[in-house]
Amino acid sequence: MLTRMVMQTDEPARFDDIRTTRLILRRMLPELMTAGLAGDLQRAEQLLGAAIPPDLVERPAVLRFALEQLAADPGYEPWSARALVLAGVGRMVGHVRFHSRPDPPYLHPYVRDAVELGYTIFGADRRRGYASEAVETMMSWAGATHGVRRFVASVSPENAPSLALIARFGFRRIGEHVDEVDGLEHIFLRETADA
Repeated sequence: MLTRMVMQTDEPARFDDIRTTRLILRRMLPELMTAGLAGDLQRAEQLLGAAIPPDLVERPAVLRFALEQLAADPGYEPWSARALVLAGVGRMVGHVRFHSRPDPPYLHPYVRDAVELGYTIFGADRRRGYASEAVETMMSWAGATHGVRRFVASVSPENAPSLALIARFGFRRIGEHVDEVDGLEHIFLRETADA
């Protein structure tokens, strides 16, 4: 499952795809997120170049968050939400993102020079290793392109699949907080060798 990061050259210039063995991690453009929030999946699919299940709009918080972050900080764009598209199939199975650019003030009480990951796999596509593949790929991308060596994940103590995923990557618990949307979350940190 080794990650291969390449710019997609046969797609329009607006895409900066990252590819893995099974997935295309395609940045969701603001127009796509706006269409998704409006419930216009047909338009969103056109913009993504892939089929999108209704799961994307059933939990719109990620789209709203990304649009708000981009409005406040255009430099957030490469860190923003990416659709996980099955290569060769052209269907979105989830998304992955960083919550901010590296070293955001909200992480300072826990760690410096880190970036927080978030990921979702849609219901019908869970338990196939897509989340692991996407998380590994995004950590590799952040390290290779931006020198990031510290990664944070905030996970509910009730979310056994995510707890298992971050344990596989060697994340260790460094704190906890109460998220206004998701409730109690434990905060985990992974530091790569150069941290």
